[in-house]
Amino acid sequence: MAAGILVTRVLGYARERVFAYYFGNDSIPADAFRAALRIPNTIRNLLSEGTLAGSFIPVYAALNERPDKGAARALAGAVLGLLVLASGVLALLGIALAPAITTVIAQGFDEPRRQLTITLVRILFPMAGLMVISAWCLGILNTHRRFFLPYAAPALWNIAGIVAMLAAGTWFANRALPLDAQLHRVALALAWGTVAGSLLQIAVQLPACWSLLHGIALRLSLSPEGVRNVLLAWVPLVFGAGVAQVSGLIDTLLGSFTGPGGVSALGYAQLIQILPISLFGVSVAAVSLPELSRDAAGRAGGGPAPNEQLRMRIAVGFRRIVFFIVPSSVACIALAREIVAALYQTGRFTANATALVGSVLAAYGVGLLGQATVKLFASGFYAMRDTRTPVKIAALSLVVSTGLAWVLMRWLGAPGIALGSSIGAFLNTTLHLRDLSRRIGSVLRGPDWRSFAIALAAGIVAGAGAVGAAHVTSGLAPVPRGVLVLVIFGMVYGALTLLLKHPDAIRTWQSLTASHAS
Repeated sequence: MAAGILVTRVLGYARERVFAYYFGNDSIPADAFRAALRIPNTIRNLLSEGTLAGSFIPVYAALNERPDKGAARALAGAVLGLLVLASGVLALLGIALAPAITTVIAQGFDEPRRQLTITLVRILFPMAGLMVISAWCLGILNTHRRFFLPYAAPALWNIAGIVAMLAAGTWFANRALPLDAQLHRVALALAWGTVAGSLLQIAVQLPACWSLLHGIALRLSLSPEGVRNVLLAWVPLVFGAGVAQVSGLIDTLLGSFTGPGGVSALGYAQLIQILPISLFGVSVAAVSLPELSRDAAGRAGGGPAPNEQLRMRIAVGFRRIVFFIVPSSVACIALAREIVAALYQTGRFTANATALVGSVLAAYGVGLLGQATVKLFASGFYAMRDTRTPVKIAALSLVVSTGLAWVLMRWLGAPGIALGSSIGAFLNTTLHLRDLSRRIGSVLRGPDWRSFAIALAAGIVAGAGAVGAAHVTSGLAPVPRGVLVLVIFGMVYGALTLLLKHPDAIRTWQSLTASHAS
């Protein structure tokens, strides 16, 4: 799964580098496209991966354990039918209401940014429905322990965007058009390419789903077994995801008041911070959910009690996430400018843009651990068929993070919005951990905290060494400098965690050496 995400993210950063080359950070298309993509993404996220995994996978996995797979197949077809209907209706509403939605979400935009955003929203909204179908494929494939394909498929989405920008950029560069008009047309081409990429993403997954289900029995019905259970669990999850989406929309709204480049800076930084969250947070949580659901249902054969089995699996997941996320957090804080320069500083993306996006990334880095671990703790509740508690916690955290973002924005600008979000993320995961421990016993115990302390200490030392290397190599070009300091950071962190006998450092080293030997 991590390999699939890595393929997608690497191509995602290639896409963003092309985006940065053409649009920079403070151009009209840069802000407009970021805002436009955020708005239809709200529908996709409300109906897709997170909500579908938490409500559909536990019920589908239970039915699929039966010798007769008919009930599982009927459930899959009915859920897909309902998802297609709901996403289609919402997409049409989004197209019709694009001007009103843009006015509410991007109030701080000037008129040229607002008009382009409206146009882009109308093009991009159908993508939401297509991505929901892709999320259904992910749920089916994950339950059958097929992880690489659904997480590598979005690579096609990125490839389509890259091809669209390069083709349009080359075409219009040879036409006698003003620069602003060229960029406007490249942004429209990117939007259409993004929609085409969504179609390709579905096309590569459906054959595998068809094979696993022995045909897709698509239908609009509430009668198949398990459908009502999925919907009952799904409604509070939608509210929970709605809280997260409201948070993202609030960030966009506040960013529109920070001047040209505010919304874009938040978008660029979010794309960097999402890589470790996806690789090590989302992947561990997604892979764990089907197993957590089986643990919560109880096991026969004299093994650990269900709650203890559940607790141990969550604790191991936390330890594995921490091993990779803590150094990622330190790197985002200490090496933010070097990372941003290496990834984006090209074409119209200047050194000033690097400084702004780097500050936003450092602020997001503060909350990286909270954002990466909350999905794992929430999965513990989902496995026990409790989808309400995570919603309540997320709502409280949203109120806190929004208030802090508004206050800090007035002082720090766009980085203040990111810092408020980070503090809210820590509150969110802390409350999840507290309530989960009340249900199943203390989730994290002595060895878990020791592993955390090792990762933190090693990360700080590695960060100090990499910062020193960054000062020494200040004359290098952005890409080799960024690569060099990150390699030094990784080598120091790996050596120290091995020396201090961190379980996942040993496990990773053994995996690497075994692969090399074979």
